[in-house]
Amino acid sequence: MNDKSPRERLGSRLGFILLSAGCAIGVGNVWKFPTVAGQNGGALFVLIYLVFLAIMGIPVLTMEFSMGRAAQKSPVKMYHALTPKKKGWRIHGYLCLAGNVILMMFYTCASAWMLRYFVYMVSGKFSGLDKAGVESVFGEMLSEPWIMILFVAIVVIIGFGVCAIGVQKGLERVSKILMLALLGIMVILAVNSLTLSGAGEGLSFYLRPDFTPLSNVKSASNVVVAAMNQAFFTLSLGIGSMAIFGSFIGKDRALMGEAINVTVLDTSVAFISGLIIFPACFTYGVDVAAGPALIFQTLPHVFNNMWGGRVWGSLFFIFMSFAALSTVLAVFQNILSCTEELFGWSKKKACLIDGIAMFLLSIPCILGYNVWSAFKPFGGNTAVLDLEDYIVSNILLPLGALIIVVFCTWSKHGWGWNSFTTEANTGKGVKLRRWMRVYMKFVLPIIIGVILVIGIITPFLPK
Repeated sequence: MNDKSPRERLGSRLGFILLSAGCAIGVGNVWKFPTVAGQNGGALFVLIYLVFLAIMGIPVLTMEFSMGRAAQKSPVKMYHALTPKKKGWRIHGYLCLAGNVILMMFYTCASAWMLRYFVYMVSGKFSGLDKAGVESVFGEMLSEPWIMILFVAIVVIIGFGVCAIGVQKGLERVSKILMLALLGIMVILAVNSLTLSGAGEGLSFYLRPDFTPLSNVKSASNVVVAAMNQAFFTLSLGIGSMAIFGSFIGKDRALMGEAINVTVLDTSVAFISGLIIFPACFTYGVDVAAGPALIFQTLPHVFNNMWGGRVWGSLFFIFMSFAALSTVLAVFQNILSCTEELFGWSKKKACLIDGIAMFLLSIPCILGYNVWSAFKPFGGNTAVLDLEDYIVSNILLPLGALIIVVFCTWSKHGWGWNSFTTEANTGKGVKLRRWMRVYMKFVLPIIIGVILVIGIITPFLPK
């Protein structure tokens, strides 16, 4: 690829916000957020999660947008453009590419689950099933590796197929439709959940914090680390997933305001997903700490007991597939941009090679639930997905965020506060203030660093 070739551009500010939010919104919100909230005390987790979004999510997201817009490069070449004489930073660019790839190694699998459940809903798989019958379907799905490999192949083909069309005509146009459709169906489902008999208990669990877990060091660290990891995971921070969209936009808007918009939209979807899930859990007797299977065990009960449930269920899981695909599209675009710039490939060649590689790398996650089920890196019922998630969520995301913060605030060793704020404050909207420098330069790195260490060691502490 010629470095002097014109950079692709997004067509509108709405497209940028929805595309950036689309990278964040999806399986991470509607699948992982209720899952992690259910496993970590509900409202207490939500409260700590919101704090981390405010004190870490928005500042780091602003930095990623700024680095991408200033560099006009993918993450793997971003540091080359911003600090050409300081080559050590480039290592993080390659870690960004690795992080995006590992993220997709299990995210494509979760996306395939959504697509498979859409097929189940359309075909009437859940009609007439009781609670035990509905819950058995998820295990049945996981026990069929070849069928799931086929569904992962479909996800990969769709993802790279849309990216091959281009940023504006393919990625932006499709993401707008997917996101607006998802928001509409989620509001309807949330209203329905609030009418269920278990809505009161569900809302109490979800919105009324119980601070008891904070009295125990182990449980407190679990909740805090889970909230921090989810804040980074939901915004895809630390591995350049958001920086790439900064490289596709103009300089008419200040970037902190855009970071706030994306965070609010992302958080709203996560919040609504909890309103859908937890009232249904308490209504139909589903364990809120059920883990990754939570959404697949709960929602079929909802659809089986509501008017036109099969239609609504089909719509929900196709839109969930869309939401998952919006993240897949965004991260695939990141991977494509990196490999195009790194190896000089054309877009078509990059789509072909990256697509084949991504498909093959996604297979271990599928096999982790059947053929390789004996592989349990953290004991219990954990599988390959948990190891991949641990690498991304507990290590690469917070480590990457720490590197980005230091790079943007320490002038002698990185890009520096002046360069960062000049870029971030260019355009209309909410701007960074001088008083924020002390917090971002000294306090924020310490917070992220401490939680990075806790996140690495927590899974290995005695229970």
